[in-house]
Amino acid sequence: MSCNQYSVYSESTDLLIKNVTIIDGSGSDRYLADVRIRKQRIEEIGQLERKNNEIIFQGNGLILSPGFIDTHSHADGDILSHPDALAAISQGITTVIVGQDGFSPYPLKDFIKDIEELGVTINIGSYVGHNTIRYEILKENFQRMANENEVVLMAEMLKSELSSGAIGLSTGLEYDPGIHSNRSEVITLAQVTADAGGRYISHIRSEDRWFEDAIDEIIEIGRRTKMPVQISHLKMAQKSLWYQAPRILEKLDQAVKEGINITADLYPYEYWQSNMMVLLPERDPTDRNAVALALDQIAPPEGIWLTRFDPEPDYVGKTIVEIAKELKMDPITAFMQLAQESKLMGEGSDMIIGTSMVEEDIRTLLLWEHTNVCSDGGLVDLHPRGMGSFTKILGKYVREEGIINLETAIRKMTGLAADHMGFNDRGYIRIGQMADLVLFNPDTVIDNATPESPDAVSDGIFSVWVGGEQVFIEGKATKARPGKFIIK
Repeated sequence: MSCNQYSVYSESTDLLIKNVTIIDGSGSDRYLADVRIRKQRIEEIGQLERKNNEIIFQGNGLILSPGFIDTHSHADGDILSHPDALAAISQGITTVIVGQDGFSPYPLKDFIKDIEELGVTINIGSYVGHNTIRYEILKENFQRMANENEVVLMAEMLKSELSSGAIGLSTGLEYDPGIHSNRSEVITLAQVTADAGGRYISHIRSEDRWFEDAIDEIIEIGRRTKMPVQISHLKMAQKSLWYQAPRILEKLDQAVKEGINITADLYPYEYWQSNMMVLLPERDPTDRNAVALALDQIAPPEGIWLTRFDPEPDYVGKTIVEIAKELKMDPITAFMQLAQESKLMGEGSDMIIGTSMVEEDIRTLLLWEHTNVCSDGGLVDLHPRGMGSFTKILGKYVREEGIINLETAIRKMTGLAADHMGFNDRGYIRIGQMADLVLFNPDTVIDNATPESPDAVSDGIFSVWVGGEQVFIEGKATKARPGKFIIK
């Protein structure tokens, strides 16, 4: 039985993919071959002939790579309502790592049960969120340092969640309640994680004002615990930091030379998405000087637009400058008013996209040998990174700008990402690896998502398999739901 890649869909995992150009995730040169898949894994690679009852899929010389691994995803917020995970699979992602920025599904065992009962297209791994367990212990009284007994209780919760199969501990130290923790608390919990064989990933304490201190903190955590530590969505998000990426990488390289296993992930956009209060570490929207500093040094008002605003939904899609004109105010006053209105409605009532980075730094940080690619996106996201991070790397940075070759880019999406998460059975096209694969055209692959159309599907991704089952073809998800929770 021979089929064309534009029309085939089968639940069978006895599959022979013929005539593909393999980029195997190691960074090695591409080569032509066939790939045999049986029982969810890669069984054979070479010049192969069809066996009985084996489906043949004609690759027509296109690139076959390991499925992309998104090491910083917020798919946990949407996966139960969007089990096809179209935003992920349409850009070649087959595995997402959730529980990011210190927030994780709790209890993790219930989340695992829910996704396994529902059935999803993608594989999912998770960290345990420091913010999540801190809030469970301190409740509403979180705006302070934890006492010794509370840290002990957090450590017990952490151990329990790690035993459910989490990768390790994640922190989001710019967010409540983690912003109120001291370094001692974080290191104590990190050591618990290290003792359990886990890993550490962090939205560090500052990506702007105190960036270098925050870098020092994660280096210290790696130094003390001896476990792998990863900086989430590495960025230089303040004007005074722009164009200083080489100096920061020198610091990180020195840590690597010291023996610290420190790595990073990155998404390829100059703008981020978070809440308004992330710009105000003191959480005081009435502090005009603090707001003025944020709008001058971190994100200009014309580069901030609302993607959620419960007090006045009509403001969604508008910039602070546009809203200020409507309100007949200057942008600083307008931001202060909006932030105060949001604060009164409670946590989660606003979301903004802010422009804070420059392309030169993004390129420099991407090229660091210890940086892998991530999206930092959800499955339903008003930031285009949710639909286009990986295809943007392949289309813009590889084909159009040529700042990185295809083999290296694929490594940063697959093998290196797997290494950084501690996976040993995915991320490479090798015999015995899970058959998570993506077939794409390097001449046409490109992201289409924009701030105006954040849900636009990428071009050039032809077929995606998870565990040998085809989950994406012809721009659409199939009926297959082979995704698994990755137990560590």
